[in-house]
Order: sequence, then structure tokens, then C-alpha cells
Amino acid sequence: MTPEQGDAAQRSSTIEAGDAAQRSSTIEAGDAAQRSSTIGTGPAAREVDVPDDGEGRLERAIGAQVRRIRADAGWTLAEMAARTGLSKAMLSKIENAQISCSLTTLARLASALDVPVTALFRDADGPREAVFTPAGGGARIVARGTRVGHDYTLLGALRGPHKRMEAHLVTLTERSEEFPLFQHPGTELLFVLEGAMVYGHGDASYTMRPGDALQLDGEGAHGPRELVELPIRFLSVVAYGDAATG
Repeated sequence: MTPEQGDAAQRSSTIEAGDAAQRSSTIEAGDAAQRSSTIGTGPAAREVDVPDDGEGRLERAIGAQVRRIRADAGWTLAEMAARTGLSKAMLSKIENAQISCSLTTLARLASALDVPVTALFRDADGPREAVFTPAGGGARIVARGTRVGHDYTLLGALRGPHKRMEAHLVTLTERSEEFPLFQHPGTELLFVLEGAMVYGHGDASYTMRPGDALQLDGEGAHGPRELVELPIRFLSVVAYGDAATG
């Protein structure tokens, strides 16, 4: 081989190697782009990490509901993954409030758990109100009738933006010739604990003894009509509609 032929062969080999490297680089870039495109589509791509700024109440509520309903059904994460088409890693992130779900994912979860989507948002609007009243700790209410042995003890009231519910323990210890009548918005439930009485609502009268209950429309005039057996104790629970403001 002459020196000129050797140089030509070396240049040809170099060019071929360069072309091969370029083709390989192009193919790898194409594969990477295709993988990126594949990863970047579908419901999972719309999940985002939970912000670190103290928010995430919604994510915590959804995670807690998914975990609770799944546990009640007796399913493992693997079983849940098979039912939803989501990975175990994704489900773990959802249950631990480490990710925000897309609407598509929420629909998948609700369908697999056989619950409406709204069930996954339960408790998302913050803590619910509760009122605890220890024995003997209720506030005594001075009302018409108190002076004749009618004692009203407030056991608790849920009000929120509007008055919603009030519970009283009513104790009647003395007979009287005149009984107070009551009228108020909402619905009232009476439950007799001790004694016996005749309770009126409108034109109707009801003889009530321990264990008896009476539910009535508070707009109708109501109250005790006859004290049959003293002392008398009964619970009075009034639930108000949204229009009641206290």
C-alpha cells in the first residue's frame, strides 16, 4: 500500500467512525426525547408535589380518606394499585399527602373505592366544632318558669355562622297552676329521663314517661300541661335551620 492509499484509508475510517457516533448520538437523543414524552403524558404527569408553605390541608384530607376506605375494604396497596392502575409508590404518596392529585386520579380512586368523588374531600374544610360539658358543668338558664321549680341547664350549643343546635336538661320539681309555653324556629326533640308528665303541642297532648320521645315543630306552641310524677327530668334538643341566627 502506498502512503497515499494509507492516508485515504485512515480518512475514510475516521469519517465512518464520526458518522456512526453522530447517528448513535441522534438515536439516543431521540430515545431520550421519546421517553420524556411518554413520561410527560397521562394522569400521573399532572400530579404535583405538595407545597411546603404550611398548606396541604386538602391533600391530607384526601390521603386520610383513601387510607381509611382502603383499610376498611381490607385491601393492600398492591391490591389498590391493581384496581386503580396507579403504582404503589403513587398511592403511598397520596395517602401520606406528599402529592396533589389530578381530577383524573381522583376519579380513578373514587371508582376503585366505590364512593363518590366528594367523599374523598371529607374534613378538608378544617376541624369540626364540638362542645363538651362535664357532669354538673352546664350553664343554668334563667327563663320564664324558673321561679316555680322549672330548671333549665344548657348542655351545649353548636352555632357556627348560624345557631344550629342547643341541648338542655330540664328539671321540673314543683307543681304549678300555670305552665310556660314555648315557640321558636327549628325542630325540637324531647326525651324523658325521669318522672311523668303530659306535654302539649298545639291542640295535641302526649303522656310521657322515662324512655318516651317526642319530636315537634318548634313554631307550634308547646310545653308541659300536667306534671304527673315528680321530679321530672328530660332532655330538650333544638335543631335550627340555616335561617335561625340566635
